[in-house]
Amino acid sequence: MLIGKLLCISPAQSFSLEVDDIAADKSISHRCAMFSLLTDKPSVIKNYLLAEDTLHTLEIAKTLGLEVEEIDSHTMRFTPPKKIKEPNCILDCGNAGTGMRLYAGLLSGVEGFFVLSGDKYLCARPMNRIIQPLQSIGARIHSRAGGFAPMAIIGSQLDGFNYQSPISSAQVKSAMILAALHAKDKSTYIENESSRDHTEKMLIGMGAEIKKHENTIHISPLTKPLESVDFAIPADPSSAFFFALAAAIVPGSEILLKNVVLNKTRIQAFEILKQMGAKVTFTKTSSPYEEVGDIYVAYAPLHGITIDSHISWLIDELPALGIAMAVANGKSEVKNAKELRVKETDRIHALLVNLRALGVECEEREDGYVIYGGTLKTSAKPASIQSFGDHRIAMSFAIAGLVSAVEISDYACISISFPNFDAILCRIQSVKYIV
Repeated sequence: MLIGKLLCISPAQSFSLEVDDIAADKSISHRCAMFSLLTDKPSVIKNYLLAEDTLHTLEIAKTLGLEVEEIDSHTMRFTPPKKIKEPNCILDCGNAGTGMRLYAGLLSGVEGFFVLSGDKYLCARPMNRIIQPLQSIGARIHSRAGGFAPMAIIGSQLDGFNYQSPISSAQVKSAMILAALHAKDKSTYIENESSRDHTEKMLIGMGAEIKKHENTIHISPLTKPLESVDFAIPADPSSAFFFALAAAIVPGSEILLKNVVLNKTRIQAFEILKQMGAKVTFTKTSSPYEEVGDIYVAYAPLHGITIDSHISWLIDELPALGIAMAVANGKSEVKNAKELRVKETDRIHALLVNLRALGVECEEREDGYVIYGGTLKTSAKPASIQSFGDHRIAMSFAIAGLVSAVEISDYACISISFPNFDAILCRIQSVKYIV
């Protein structure tokens, strides 16, 4: 349980671990709650992620008419309303950017008045990347100056569209696809590089008429409700990656991560770790809506790397990869990653501020950074690390603490996506909380 003001972690010895309780996939959990609103029969969802972000998404779905019944400690039944209800309150997204952005697309095409807001961090994140594309296809959305939440949406049926996105973003793509499902005519969405594809894969599995060819997606409006979902949500590869990183940077260590999503747009960070020299193997075990399987990672000396493509596949793991780069031999560079500046915090700035606190040599670029490897040295004297309210920054530097001791402030944000992170971490190294 995450308690206290500081999370303190000291260097660890080698370990061998099998982990079968990595948090359920956050992206899929969000979508299971939202997409169940578009069905006409109950969905049975196992392992829904009970973390702050996804619970906010679920509460909004309930406000919009979804009935949620707990069958057992791991299973829920989602019963949809006959139609999405207009709420009489603000829809609170908490810290969930995915929740806010996807709901903006979904509700733009639904008749009614909706207001989306969130916590101080989410309301400081730019939403024009969603607002402007949706407005360009006729959505009526109003926000604070500069495109910041709260957002007011006056939903109504939209016309079909042909839209080419200037950025590769799964959130923008998902919002536009959800808006297209309620449009009058067929729509086309084009992106320069394929982004994570959970939305289209799940919707196709639920009966939506969506056709994809390379980076072009054709969406037909719904003519009937989506089919219900009966799905056990597998482990989140973005969460699993923190412990893959631990095995890769603590000499003599190995880990087997069980029942993880193996969607190719979600395991690119593992592929990068493999390219850097770590031992990484994938074993496919099943394939319902997504490919699922086990991931084995073992320590080996790492070397520097340049990353300049498939950034949208790495957007959540790049902070953790920054720790691997600091340990590796040689220089590493990340390019074309300006998207990192508009996540839960400016992750380029947050990553480099904290790496410097650990004595790591690095340089900031507008769209990325350079990290000089081998400069993260083993130290028992803790460095002061700021989470900036970003769960992935906090978890990345918690793993860095297994090499060089850290004290992380405002670490409770970890519960946004990975409530049992510290419990798993304690199997590798004990942690201390300073109240």
